[in-house]
Amino acid sequence: MRFAKVRTGRQFVLALDHGEDFLEGLTQFCADQDIRAGYIPTFVGGLRAARLVGSCEPLADPEAPLWEEVHVETLEALGGGTLAWDPEKDCLAPHIHVAAGLKAKSAEGRVSHLLGATVQFICEIPIVEVVGHDGPALTRRRSADLYDVPLLGFGKSS
Repeated sequence: MRFAKVRTGRQFVLALDHGEDFLEGLTQFCADQDIRAGYIPTFVGGLRAARLVGSCEPLADPEAPLWEEVHVETLEALGGGTLAWDPEKDCLAPHIHVAAGLKAKSAEGRVSHLLGATVQFICEIPIVEVVGHDGPALTRRRSADLYDVPLLGFGKSS
């Protein structure tokens, strides 16, 4: 277990409109507002199309992360995540998960890591900034010991 006491900063509600790219819009908003760390407690919205981590094939190694993706369309989504700074790439690294219902399939569900999406109608995203004393309070670095998965860290030292 790892943890850090954090201090929240500004709070926003971002509305992404019809046709906007979810991750591009979120990342651009954070750049415009100089948000380098934070969290999204929950968000709601419609997605015209989304790319989610998933596979239709048996998993070769159920313990390993899955890098494949599936494409789904016309979703109602509920999600949340963290916003951390990737010091190696010097950019924001959002980690967003969604639970989504496929509207055309009796709201049959999908739950996974969001790789990309296009908004349908609107997506409403509350954002809570997390501030550090001298740099980003939350970081995301890849762990060579765990399949190179990007892990949440705290401040410069993690």
